[in-house]
Amino acid sequence: MLNRTFRRSALAVMIAAAATSAQAESFNRVASFSTVKNLPAGSDLREETSAEIVDVSEDGNTLVYSDSPLEALGIIDISDADEPEAGGFIKLEGEPTSVAFAGEYVLAGVNTSASYTQPSGFLAVIDLDDKKIEKRCDLGGQPDSVAVSKDGNYVAVAIENERDEDLNDGALPQLPAGFLVIAPLEDGTPDCSDMRRVELTGLAAIGGSDPEPEFVDFNGNNEIVVTLQENNHLVIVDAQTGKVVNHFSAGAVDLKMVDLKKDRALTFDKTQENRLREPDAVKWLDNDRFVTANEGDMNGGARGFTIFHKDGRVLFESGASFEHEVIMAGHYPEKRSGKKGNEPEGLAVGKFGKDTYIFVLSERGGAIGVYRDTGAAPEFMQLLPSGIGPESAVAIPSRNLLVSANEKDLIEDNGPRSHVMVYELNGKEATYPQIVSGRNAAGEPIGWGALSGLAADAKEAGKLYAVNDSFYSSQPTIFSIDATQTPAKITSALPVTRDGKPAEKLDLEGIALDGNGGFWLASEGKTKKKVPHAIYHVNAKGEIDRTLNFPQALLKHEKRFGAEGITLVGDNLWIAIQRQWADDPENTVKLVSYNLKTNTWGAVRYPTEAAAKGWVGLSEITAHEDDLYIIERDNQIGEDAKIKRLYKVEQSDLKPAPLGGELPLVKKELVRDFIPDLKAANGYVTDKIEGFTVDASGQGYAVTDNDGVDDSAGETFFFSIGKM
Repeated sequence: MLNRTFRRSALAVMIAAAATSAQAESFNRVASFSTVKNLPAGSDLREETSAEIVDVSEDGNTLVYSDSPLEALGIIDISDADEPEAGGFIKLEGEPTSVAFAGEYVLAGVNTSASYTQPSGFLAVIDLDDKKIEKRCDLGGQPDSVAVSKDGNYVAVAIENERDEDLNDGALPQLPAGFLVIAPLEDGTPDCSDMRRVELTGLAAIGGSDPEPEFVDFNGNNEIVVTLQENNHLVIVDAQTGKVVNHFSAGAVDLKMVDLKKDRALTFDKTQENRLREPDAVKWLDNDRFVTANEGDMNGGARGFTIFHKDGRVLFESGASFEHEVIMAGHYPEKRSGKKGNEPEGLAVGKFGKDTYIFVLSERGGAIGVYRDTGAAPEFMQLLPSGIGPESAVAIPSRNLLVSANEKDLIEDNGPRSHVMVYELNGKEATYPQIVSGRNAAGEPIGWGALSGLAADAKEAGKLYAVNDSFYSSQPTIFSIDATQTPAKITSALPVTRDGKPAEKLDLEGIALDGNGGFWLASEGKTKKKVPHAIYHVNAKGEIDRTLNFPQALLKHEKRFGAEGITLVGDNLWIAIQRQWADDPENTVKLVSYNLKTNTWGAVRYPTEAAAKGWVGLSEITAHEDDLYIIERDNQIGEDAKIKRLYKVEQSDLKPAPLGGELPLVKKELVRDFIPDLKAANGYVTDKIEGFTVDASGQGYAVTDNDGVDDSAGETFFFSIGKM
């Protein structure tokens, strides 16, 4: 332990000394903590939990986060940042909305409202040693954000008194109005009898009689900046006097190259004019400047962030540039196109060495943009992967750490749990993203996601191709990838068309080159939804010019899940069927063949591993030299993930028999367990490793499917496993 501590301390000193060399340092995720680990022994592990607002103790070793579903605060010990340990829960008598450390105490806003028209709440003062509420101050309304001044002399609470979004379409006003509460602190404890209420009515042009304060933050002069999100307004309050010293509209933005339609396609060719910013989180950069995350709420959402001077001047506007970084990293949430896009909601600011960093959290994109403050236009540094729904973050410069709290818990859908993630600033290259896109000829970012199959050029090393699946059903696409770059780069996107239009009724899961400039594509069908089980040939222009529908001898045994990969061996196409159909013995699936010369179908059986939980199936097939390489995986995530493997079958063992009769069973040999690769990013293990290929130099590459950032963290892992 002593040696580890010394090495970590020495590394921190080295990083701080090298802070002026921004290109030499990056933030990398070092740990992920699932909030379910904080549940008491004997608890129902399927109980919903959440990490929303997170703060850190003065020594940088203890995290506390608000957990609304459990009406509690969660505690995490990050003394060893690589291995966070559960600290348990502190139950509250209401819903925590925010949390902030004040010396040795934790202050939490707690919502106890009986209804929208009867808002109430209190400020809880909590001693972490005995995990009890030592004191409570009645706030006179429903709290939201809580902040403590840098000198520890004040606490500010935004009393939102939020509106009912189902009443009159959520239109303002909906009284009672919100306000700001300021209380003096002594040794971290507020004086409840000396709380000051600051009225914020009559300031905003939008809903001026019904201000809804959302977020608060202190600068070094004890000035408080308050966002009135629904009112699209910003207010500066002096903490000592409680007076409003300035206020101004958050204004509007013209957005270019954005997608404004939820249509299962990524088309960033639209313009949105005069889009209200409607900022959520706000953080001071210094005593004069602050930054806002423009999530939007009622009629706005500018998809980026803005730096303001406290006198009201806009010093920098990101426009759509932040969203473009999210897009090019594959994190764009297409389902939110018709609303607010990636929805930047949370912010953190921290000074690491000589550099001040701004961290912008994309709630819907599951990503964090890292920017270096230059005093003018901030410099984009990198994009970090986060969990689902990053709600807040806290910078810990003393330990070169950043922590994000990710609120979404998908336990009801058997999906990922809520996580707190830890990142470290170090001298290493960024490990994420592992694949990005460029821009098209019009300068628009190339949108991508849900990569579901890989193939390699037969002659040029590092030249790969991928397809997307039915999440983008209005935009089936073949992507060209340059894997010689780090990160790998998607250089172009070729639409798959039929009669000059995007081909419909496709669920592309596999791709193989035909040797003549075209491609064979495997589409996973669903007969009940009128999606054919079929193989398609496309020419070099992406036009479908031949269709091979599955024969009735195969289809009469159909179950859900079909073709998940395709490869070409001589005159034979080989197709991997994901899971067993009605005529398959237990723990077997078919490898189906189609001979391009004789136009005949055949198959062999492939033995799958037994599932410990859920199911096990195939997700890729690719030929290299004398073998077929096959990905076999379960449908589990995180600690439940057991089978994410690459096997090979000798081509000489592939002797297809006619469909409908006895099929020979092939032998398989384990090549690689992918779970260590999927754990290397220090997140949770994803379920869908779906693509594998071997390039012209014999290098093997694998890719995961991020589900189009739909109930997914959006992370795509693309990596080489070396020479085959």
